Amino acid sequence: MLLRVVHRTGYEYAGTASHSFNEARMTPRHTLHQHVLHTKVDIVPAAWTNTYTDYWGTTVTQFEVHEPHPRLMVTASSTVDVQRPVVTGQGLDWDVLRSAEIFDDLSEYLLQSPSVEPPEDLRERVAEVAGRSATPSECARAVVDLVHEEMNYVSGATGVHTRASEAWATRSGVCQDMSNLTIGCLRSVGIPSCYVSGYLLPAREPEVGTTYTGESHAWIRWWDGEWVGMDPTNAIQPGSRHIEVGRGREYGDVPPLRGIYTGTRSSAMFVEVELTPLR
Repeated sequence: MLLRVVHRTGYEYAGTASHSFNEARMTPRHTLHQHVLHTKVDIVPAAWTNTYTDYWGTTVTQFEVHEPHPRLMVTASSTVDVQRPVVTGQGLDWDVLRSAEIFDDLSEYLLQSPSVEPPEDLRERVAEVAGRSATPSECARAVVDLVHEEMNYVSGATGVHTRASEAWATRSGVCQDMSNLTIGCLRSVGIPSCYVSGYLLPAREPEVGTTYTGESHAWIRWWDGEWVGMDPTNAIQPGSRHIEVGRGREYGDVPPLRGIYTGTRSSAMFVEVELTPLR
């Protein structure tokens, strides 16, 4: 699928910001199964920019604004050819996955943090799932199903700083919460897992040339001799409707826009995402 993505985000300040320093992670990744034909990031007001690839392989646009501005807007426009295959993994057994070699190579994707760590009641349930699963991959799929079935997608129920355990307590959240929670569950039984940020075309059977309103999306990957992706929010494997932007340990590694400012006390973020299938 060939898709055009336009992602607009930024801040409306309560007053006027005199300076702002920001990082945007809004450029799709160029991978074996995702070819970026065109991409650009526009910033208003005009800003000094620098682009680099971070530790996790995500493209970062770093920028500074040094003039008074009541509003900051970042627009990332991209055209992406997605040809994502079904990945089933290699069927590693528990002993191999828990070996010292795997831990040395993937330890960063095994460590818990307050953002992703599940509460004790959920840890116990996941341990039971692992105990009756013949392979780590079987366990991972069961955990994805568990989170999908018991969590309700409720827009606005949580914020970017909400911990996975807090979302679980209310059984409500958004894709970020479901992904963070799934990651914490998998790591609790020794399955290396990774957070992926990007976009999802909402229409299952989209019409070419029609522009759909979307939003930033998140899913996960776990290690089974190769990275296997799953979208806990929708209980599907990422496919041609998913566009990958960033990878990391959890949401905190890949926020679309993050920064600081001076000159006013508060701000409100806005987000608009448009996705158009071109073929």
